[in-house]
Amino acid sequence: MKILVTGGLGFIGSHTVVELQNEGFEVIIIDNLSNSSIEVLDGITAITGVSPHFEKIDLKVKDDVIAFFQKHNDIEGVIHFAASKAVGESVQEPLMYYENNITTLVYLLQELTKLAQPNFIFSSSCTVYGQADELPITENAPVKPAESPYGNTKQIGEEIIRDTCKVNQNLNSIALRYFNPIGAHPSAEIGELPIGVPQNLVPYITQTAIGIREQLSVFGGDYDTPDGTCIRDYIHVVDLAKAHVVALQRLIEGKNSGNYEVFNLGTGKGSSVLEAIQSFDRVTGKTLKYQIVGRREGDITAAYADTKKANDVLGWKTELTLDDAMASAWKWEQKIRNK
Repeated sequence: MKILVTGGLGFIGSHTVVELQNEGFEVIIIDNLSNSSIEVLDGITAITGVSPHFEKIDLKVKDDVIAFFQKHNDIEGVIHFAASKAVGESVQEPLMYYENNITTLVYLLQELTKLAQPNFIFSSSCTVYGQADELPITENAPVKPAESPYGNTKQIGEEIIRDTCKVNQNLNSIALRYFNPIGAHPSAEIGELPIGVPQNLVPYITQTAIGIREQLSVFGGDYDTPDGTCIRDYIHVVDLAKAHVVALQRLIEGKNSGNYEVFNLGTGKGSSVLEAIQSFDRVTGKTLKYQIVGRREGDITAAYADTKKANDVLGWKTELTLDDAMASAWKWEQKIRNK
């Protein structure tokens, strides 16, 4: 079966392409390379022994999207990762985020609804919950006003898909709300490749440990948590990638209970920033240099998933630990620096 993966050379996208190819799917990647590298194709090929078909397309160009689907009218599923994702940047550049994350989704759905039986997996985020009233967070938790334009694009994206599914019964969609993806493939052939200063915790940790950054800033030590630092649900990217394959197979096999479903993807366990640092120290034997500084705007105190629905209904659960993720991220950091 032919599956389109947009943003398939990005962090989560590339790991998902690997898992799709391991399951025998034929994968076509669309990526505009604005936040990824063409070299990731080599990593995917090295792991799977199969080179996926790649097309450099900017999904903001509607005519190119139309032309792609005219050429590939036998696509049976789309996993949509392509989006801008830096919270801080979205506050500074809201219109860029709305254009890139919303118009591209609309253009994709316009073409998908022309297909006979399209299956659509949307890359969403736990940011839609804001600071939840109760922990762990279930899929029934209220969607709070977004803390950033990035978070708002995920909320709006889900609304657009839900509204489209209401009037297109042939369109089957699942929105996957990720918690905090970290780690790298155990082969160290692919991993997280931030451009410039990392926006996420783990690449900053590994870059500090290898000497690129002087020290890690821990934003806030006075939160209402056991050690004062924020708590997040850190999920290994390989576990996350496998969930996309399970979700896609659910739609292909017609096991979905409606044509629009939502699942949380996390471990169900919250870890503080200091616990994440301790995990890195433990698996690498290093002592990371860090300093606790003031809080960062937009950060919530704690977020971790209730995974019961994903476990029971989707039939998926995580297998890898925080230590596994830290070890793989460090192996990946060492490999790319040695290059």
